[in-house]
Amino acid sequence: MMSLFVLPEPDAITRHFRRALLDCDRQETPYRHWKLVDVLPEAVCLGLISLPIMPLLIEDCRGVRDVDNNKRTFVTPAEQARHPVFQRLADALQNTEIAHRAGQTCGFTAEGSHLRIEYIQDIDGAWLEPHHDVPEKLCSMVIYLCTGPDAADWGTDIYDNDLKWVGRSSAAFNSATIFIPGANTWHGFEKRRINGIRRLLEINYVHPSWRDKGQLCFPDRPIPAL
Repeated sequence: MMSLFVLPEPDAITRHFRRALLDCDRQETPYRHWKLVDVLPEAVCLGLISLPIMPLLIEDCRGVRDVDNNKRTFVTPAEQARHPVFQRLADALQNTEIAHRAGQTCGFTAEGSHLRIEYIQDIDGAWLEPHHDVPEKLCSMVIYLCTGPDAADWGTDIYDNDLKWVGRSSAAFNSATIFIPGANTWHGFEKRRINGIRRLLEINYVHPSWRDKGQLCFPDRPIPAL
């Protein structure tokens, strides 16, 4: 499919992301996380938000994302073949140097891991119960691609160990939050009005034991040693 935008090459996307990673702001409460701004080149963001992919229409998500995994949009080899912006993004984040740079910044081992990217489009009625990610996710990053007058209020909700709400991430366009999953990394999305589409990228480097290989960008290509 032809893109309406002149997409940068993967190396240019990698350099852009590397700069955002180097300039990130580390915060310690309620658990360690990193905040990034200007994460992706503008043309990549525009290419993503203009993708001809319909949001999931689920009557009751029950506060989880895996109600119907077959309808979720993972950046698999097949999806990369359909959408050049997915292919460029996946190639950029599969880059050996950038994967290891992320690992060095955030404290996980990139070698042997696999890249997993999900393109998420939440609509009104979507919500996520407080949860922490499975340990097979070595690193969790959300890039916000939300637009509209209310989009700033669509960030991730953060909880303490008693599941008390303590704050909300900024959902500024093309910003991101990274954390390393652990027992105290409680987060979710309180049900509230979504007037439009809440677009996100969830990006993980996952352990080699990840079972659902059909969710991976490159099932047969783990991140090599640096």
